[in-house]
Amino acid sequence: MSDHDPQVATPRPALFRLPIAPRWRDLDAFDHVNNSNFLTYLEEARIQWFASLRKPWMSDATAPLLAAVQINYRRPIAYPSQIVVELFVERVGSTSVTIGHRIVAADGTTLHADGHVVMVWIDRASGQPVALPEAVRELGG
Repeated sequence: MSDHDPQVATPRPALFRLPIAPRWRDLDAFDHVNNSNFLTYLEEARIQWFASLRKPWMSDATAPLLAAVQINYRRPIAYPSQIVVELFVERVGSTSVTIGHRIVAADGTTLHADGHVVMVWIDRASGQPVALPEAVRELGG
């Protein structure tokens, strides 16, 4: 592996960045972060991003639902290390948003994973899709 991974360049401006220090308990028998923990890191970044929004993104009547996850595992995450989860907008629809994600080394030299999630806002009572809240719609520019 070279000192610089050409895939590390951010594809678009980051919507949110979350530094994470992987924990010892995140490791597997191969002495690197278990692939399932990558999803936990992505989830934590999404939750913290939602919490940072200045307008409501869910209510007693509506909430986001994770409809799809796509992840490409590019390089293992060793321990100890410092990583950053980056989120960015890929697409804003009428009832869903596609949020791109990347997990990179904190020093920017290694791309560990990339992909996206699709989140659909639903009516909590019926389970049916509803219009995106204003806080999320505004991401489409």
